[in-house]
Amino acid sequence: MSEVEISKNITEHRKRKKLTIKELANLTGVTPSLLSQIEKGSANPSINTLKQISSALDVPLFNFFINDDKTESLVVRKDSRKKIMLSKEDSFAYELLTPNLQGSIEFMLMKIPHKKSSSKDLFSHKGEEVAYVMKGSVNLYIMNNVIELNCGDSIKILPHTVHKWENINDCDCEVIFAVTPPSF
Repeated sequence: MSEVEISKNITEHRKRKKLTIKELANLTGVTPSLLSQIEKGSANPSINTLKQISSALDVPLFNFFINDDKTESLVVRKDSRKKIMLSKEDSFAYELLTPNLQGSIEFMLMKIPHKKSSSKDLFSHKGEEVAYVMKGSVNLYIMNNVIELNCGDSIKILPHTVHKWENINDCDCEVIFAVTPPSF
């Protein structure tokens, strides 16, 4: 990917956050002049500068290196989803239902095999999450509570709320969820 495309991605993320170059400069400690040159493609940012911009815009650094091809398909076919497997030993998996993680929301399918959980400990993320149980039932450990969710139930999980999913049943469970902003 060329610097021009990196600069275009930086500009797009800055505009999505409704920041001026001067406002982004104040957040990053990078001069407005350098930011302007980076966005025009006339200056090559260092990795440290990219990290500062990434942090200020609250987007993963790798988003600057993703080619935003305007012809990219908006359809995700069932057999071509991106998958995250937690281990090779079990079939616990997350499947990305959106074409990529660009944008302000991620949509995922979580497949929880019987007698498995999403993590050993409760965890949290900065995003707000809404989940819907598509198949089976699951226990959601949230804060100091355990909530049983059955097929057809849904729940909203507020940002930074510690939680984990556990399937204590004898059949597999599937949960679809959306998180904004993306956390994977």
